[in-house]
Amino acid sequence: MGVYVVDSNFFIQAHRINYPIDIAFSFWNKVKQLADEGKIISIDKVKKEIYDKNDTLEAWCIANLPDDFFKDTSQIIAEYEQISGWAITKNDFYLPNALSEFLDADEADAYIVAFVLADPINRVVVTQEISQANRKNKIKIPDVCNAFNLSYVNTIEMFRQLAETF
Repeated sequence: MGVYVVDSNFFIQAHRINYPIDIAFSFWNKVKQLADEGKIISIDKVKKEIYDKNDTLEAWCIANLPDDFFKDTSQIIAEYEQISGWAITKNDFYLPNALSEFLDADEADAYIVAFVLADPINRVVVTQEISQANRKNKIKIPDVCNAFNLSYVNTIEMFRQLAETF
């Protein structure tokens, strides 16, 4: 079994919608456990997206995630170039704003896919996004994963694959 690489929305949607930190203690304890065991990780770009609100989620992450949880993406530039090159070839399908957002150096989406592309046998993307192959105004992570034959799951499927409950 490899490692699950969690997208920003893994944390953000859990905190804001399904598992608020002040109510769903068992969920957040399980996230901490999986992070401590190295079963889930993320990337520096996700950290930047989470650590920009100065909110409860940021405070929880700082207090509970291992120091090495957010991996450096400076070593995956070749893979990022593959992902961005793919997106650019789709400029006749995706609207310019969709391409701009996806290719923005501060956005995590292209980098998280590139990080998994660097070791596709041992890494799986975890995202709450759903494939929308016909959508022109937003490039969705599952659609990029499908183009590169990369594995992705949502949060609940990750827990099922890990045989974890909370």
